[in-house]
Amino acid sequence: MSGDNISDVRAFLEVARERSFTRAATQLGVSQSALSHTIRALEARLGLRLLTRTTRSVAPAEAGERLIQRVAPRFEAIAEELASFEELRDEPAGTVRITAPDFAANTIIWPKLSNLQPKYPQLKIEVAIEPGLTDIVSGRFDAGVRFGDQISRGMTAVRISPDIRMVIVGAPSYLGGRPLPTSPSDLTGHECIMMRFPMRSGLYAWELRKGKRNLHVRVRGPWTFNSIYPVIDAALAGFGLAYMPEELALSHIQSGRLQTVLKDWSPTFPGFHLFFASQRRSSPAFSLVVEALRYGR
Repeated sequence: MSGDNISDVRAFLEVARERSFTRAATQLGVSQSALSHTIRALEARLGLRLLTRTTRSVAPAEAGERLIQRVAPRFEAIAEELASFEELRDEPAGTVRITAPDFAANTIIWPKLSNLQPKYPQLKIEVAIEPGLTDIVSGRFDAGVRFGDQISRGMTAVRISPDIRMVIVGAPSYLGGRPLPTSPSDLTGHECIMMRFPMRSGLYAWELRKGKRNLHVRVRGPWTFNSIYPVIDAALAGFGLAYMPEELALSHIQSGRLQTVLKDWSPTFPGFHLFFASQRRSSPAFSLVVEALRYGR
């Protein structure tokens, strides 16, 4: 296979993975028009249609699916073999890609890794802030960070934080003059600040726990976010009740800017864990990051 064919097949695989010329062009660092020309040229050389294009989507055609099945694993194997050469370096080097929710990125990943990277100039760390349960394999991430009970089978998980208690809070400006909720059912009579996560159907239902009772309460309200930090801002501004990690709200609770309600229904979740494919080949750079997140302070 010529060098042009190799680079063009790589471009095709990126388009097929992203299901979008625009996103694939961004990943490859080329223009959308140049990428379209590359794919058309590859199809012309092969005499086959590799992609089915519509005004809204791009999907592999039958020949494209066959090319993906036969060629993609070989490209991945080559990438893994090249990464293994990092072991020959004098110090850890290469890029480690991690997907994590914003709260974990701010309170765990940044504090623990910001002191690590300057010690190893050849180490590069890429963090994608994503609230949903991202597939780290298809997303080409080295690892992800999620609560311990959200990690699927077949993954290796390493705890990187203590357990996390969730609380429901509201500002005095919101709660003043309103009856405080005394049971989860009372939440339906309150304005609540909601969350929507990718890869989940509908809005997030607040998970509450008291003894052996577990409830999922569907709340309503004027604001919906996919990040926890706008949620706390909206709560502080008095727009309604909010559900969040106690650690995030604690300073505002202590200052009186937020008040906790339904304290006896506050659940505790297994802390954040770093997870990665069990069969993943470890590099010195990745091992260094894992150890820093596991034991760093």
